[in-house]
Amino acid sequence: MQLTVLVLILALLTVIGFQMGRSRAAGSVGGRIVELHSVPSYHGFYVALWAGLPALLLFVLWNASEGWLVMQMTLAGLPDRLTQVNEQALNLLRADILNLAHGISTGRDSDPAVIAAAEQYARLRAIGSWSLLVIGTCVAMGGLLYARRQISPDLRARNRVERAVNIALVVCSLVAILTTVGIVLSLLFEAVRFFTVVSPIDFLFGLHWSPQTAIRADQVGSSGSFGAVPLFAGTMLITVIAMLVAVPVGLMAAIFMSEYANPNLRTWLKPILEILAGIPTVVYGFFAALTMAPFVRGVGQSLGLGVSSESALAAGIVMGVMIIPFVSSLSDDVINAVPQSLRDGSYGLGATKSETVRLVVLPAALPGIVAAIMLAVSRAIGETMIVVMAAGLTANLTANPLDAVTTVTTQIATLLVGDQEFDSPKTLSAFGLGLVLFVVTLTLNMVALRVVQKYREKYD
Repeated sequence: MQLTVLVLILALLTVIGFQMGRSRAAGSVGGRIVELHSVPSYHGFYVALWAGLPALLLFVLWNASEGWLVMQMTLAGLPDRLTQVNEQALNLLRADILNLAHGISTGRDSDPAVIAAAEQYARLRAIGSWSLLVIGTCVAMGGLLYARRQISPDLRARNRVERAVNIALVVCSLVAILTTVGIVLSLLFEAVRFFTVVSPIDFLFGLHWSPQTAIRADQVGSSGSFGAVPLFAGTMLITVIAMLVAVPVGLMAAIFMSEYANPNLRTWLKPILEILAGIPTVVYGFFAALTMAPFVRGVGQSLGLGVSSESALAAGIVMGVMIIPFVSSLSDDVINAVPQSLRDGSYGLGATKSETVRLVVLPAALPGIVAAIMLAVSRAIGETMIVVMAAGLTANLTANPLDAVTTVTTQIATLLVGDQEFDSPKTLSAFGLGLVLFVVTLTLNMVALRVVQKYREKYD
């Protein structure tokens, strides 16, 4: 509640600061705007930044550190018998305090000292929220008054505002970059832990996938084999089927919309086709499991073929339908970017429309079309829900599309479901699969960019 009030106060003070800065700048020169270094709106933005930015930074810093600070203060008041324990027990103690402070039962009788600590934790959080509200409001009002006094005809408000905007843009860029670096490093560190237990050669070239590891020497059914070739083969099989559906349909749809459809039809057709991209993948999974898989099995049985109840063909067809908008939309944009002068020149030489499309337009748009296909392949490789619901979880090394297979992403989701111990090779294998998947998709994207850069035609 207090944080919401603080945000509303900051928004109100920012608006007030903008109005005050603009009116004071105009009043300082008697309404003669030409005597100002910057237009009045920049003075308004200058005051608004001082009113909102320092308090906003305080708000962000407090939210980032409040939980840790309050927890440390709470743990400091507990007896040594509860805090002088190993890290796992200490983490459990922190979880109990948080649950009790938020009114969530731990499912067991709690120590009276822990209950008192939870009450102290909630009390300190409330005090911190009220303190943040008061201090943040004072900081915002102080910044507003300071900036208002700085308003003068010679104030370089535009330069200062633009510098602040540039800094904000750099910070946003760094957030995106650092987030990417953090994702890669977290994936890499856990994958390295996995490869210290399992040989990369056995992982990349092994033919049997059974990540269950034995806890006891006499345990049955826990071979602990981590050969990922069946997963790679299943991923490739479903991706190939999906692209056999998506590329012809998507490319033909793009050619029709850009070259043959009248503008009114294209205005309606393209958004309708792109609706496919907005359907959640779990809905595609339901469609694949309840409609496409029985249909494929029925057709196969009518032809005398043995079809599994969950097959790569059913999952691949539905995945291809899902990817059609990626190919069609990007290809349509690329084809429309081909200059009309090339078409006119082809028509002037006596070529028909179909010959112009086949011999002039498509070759000119080929780099962009290849890039669209490569991006669609990356999208297909990373799909999970459709495979889980329609292709199954069986790690079969087969090229038969009528058999049940599984993919890399499906196994990652399966291995990380539930409470997992991150010291076992079974769980860590998900990070090894994730690293391979990351390298493959990154390579495909780099190839797509390279194709576009190398073969892109530049027209005047």
